[in-house]
Amino acid sequence: MVDFLQHIPWMYLLVVNLIEFYMMYLDKQRAIRKKWRVPERNLLVIGLIGGGIGGLLAQQLFHHKTRKFRFYFFFVFGTLVAIAIIYFSYRK
Repeated sequence: MVDFLQHIPWMYLLVVNLIEFYMMYLDKQRAIRKKWRVPERNLLVIGLIGGGIGGLLAQQLFHHKTRKFRFYFFFVFGTLVAIAIIYFSYRK
């Protein structure tokens, strides 16, 4: 049971980053097709709660939201949140 609990932070970060990455991809595809877009607030919040790595990767891979400093700031901060989650999960 204790081993499983140690993996929860990693599973959380994996899921949050995959969601952020997919939402950035989806927003880029919808922007190309001039369809309904993912609200920026949703992208920023998910990036802030630990999805920064997925957001930064999607920015570079899809060339999406690269000119908006706010996204870069939130994604870098979200990456720091992810590092803090990992650090505190292993600290005894």
